[in-house]
Amino acid sequence: MADPRMMTQISGKPGFLAALDQSGGSTPSALGTYGIPDSAYSGDDKMFQLVHEMRVRIMTSPAFTGDKIIGAILFEKTMDGEAAGRPVPIYLWEDKGVVPFLKIDKGLQPEADGVSMLKPMPDLDALLARAVKLGIFGTKERSTIHLASKTGIAAIAAQQFEVGRQVLRHGLIPIIEPEVLIKSPDKAEAEAILRDELLKGLDALGGGDKVMIKLTIPEAPDLYKAVIDHPRTLRVVALSGGYELHDACRRLSCNHGMIASFSRALVDDLRLQMSDAEFNATLAQTVDQIFQASTVKV
Repeated sequence: MADPRMMTQISGKPGFLAALDQSGGSTPSALGTYGIPDSAYSGDDKMFQLVHEMRVRIMTSPAFTGDKIIGAILFEKTMDGEAAGRPVPIYLWEDKGVVPFLKIDKGLQPEADGVSMLKPMPDLDALLARAVKLGIFGTKERSTIHLASKTGIAAIAAQQFEVGRQVLRHGLIPIIEPEVLIKSPDKAEAEAILRDELLKGLDALGGGDKVMIKLTIPEAPDLYKAVIDHPRTLRVVALSGGYELHDACRRLSCNHGMIASFSRALVDDLRLQMSDAEFNATLAQTVDQIFQASTVKV
């Protein structure tokens, strides 16, 4: 059963989620932006060590607290690691007041019918059981929508809810994430189809089950209002999706009831070479900007 204190925070506290869950495919780009070129390391072990050090620097910053960051999504290796000498999920909640989530997907299938479905996750039950023991509150799985294909989007939504029900059986809260790519040639049409499929999936949930949903900021402001207001929706969060920080925040501020769960937009201005004072000041400024867009709407 989810921690009631975490549930209260995630369901209603003003703020946003930090997405610190870059995986193998996106880590080199994240490190490169941070100031560590791929020539500086060899092999996955060193790469993941360096990105863990980057994440620890972010998590231990005075700017990273539950005052404005209500939750953080972690890569599996980050969940298994330590920050300030403590297991990361425990450190986040007990020291920072930030609710820990876990990215659980194993990547994407090749695009077919306008979407990229989740790869199989045969070991998911074991991972979820381990996450519960480590103090994780919820999970996230990302798949992508390329085109406004009704059958493809229906399939991707159905798969997301199927995984979500598996997560719920472990007492965890799933974040369902069918990402409409911002470069989709028919993004607005795809989003309208997705909204209707999400409502079907929410209607089909049983009992007192609730899910979170992570979505690309829509072309039409408040397109997802019915999804946000659905009684089975705990909270709807927005991914930055490749929009730069200012643009992402501007778009988000037009969507009532939607808060941020940014990854790239959160960390893009941070650099390894910064002094701690510069790093913390830059992160604080970014956190303030994302918080404002999540809480003050136009």
